[in-house]
Amino acid sequence: MSMEINGNYNHVKTDYAERLKEEQQIDKTKKAEEKESDKASAPQDEYISSEKSGEKPSGLYRLERDENGNRKIVFDDPKKARDIEESENGKENKQSKVQEENPQNSEEKCVGNTDKVDREIEKLKEKKKQLEQEIMSASGDEQKIQELERKLAQVESELSQKDNDTYRKQNSSFTG
Repeated sequence: MSMEINGNYNHVKTDYAERLKEEQQIDKTKKAEEKESDKASAPQDEYISSEKSGEKPSGLYRLERDENGNRKIVFDDPKKARDIEESENGKENKQSKVQEENPQNSEEKCVGNTDKVDREIEKLKEKKKQLEQEIMSASGDEQKIQELERKLAQVESELSQKDNDTYRKQNSSFTG
């Protein structure tokens, strides 16, 4: 039995490889077309200025501080502002009549009192002095000195937290 070998194997391999590449390219073009059609049909967000839309802006936000000095965000609603203006116009007439009848100043005055805070700070300062004196007088007992120094450090940290204007303002009492 005799057999002939055809030297055409490379051609078959490249032919298959070329067909595979062509199929992959066709698949890629189909996928690209599908993505483009998806992009065209999907809704997109876009900015439309209030001038173009013909509507007034819904409101404004601003940063303010509350009565404790903390930051807060305030929303200015234009609709409420108009309502307030209209109601204030009516109130101004009533207030002017009341002021004519009652010549005293209608402003309310409040008085702030920081005595409680000041007493608290004074007690801490006295305690600090007392601990410093005890440390000076307690020579020899190392354990007692360490305990007193720990207490002194605690009192000093509390004093540094409380002996400032912010703490006084937050803990003062107001009477009207």
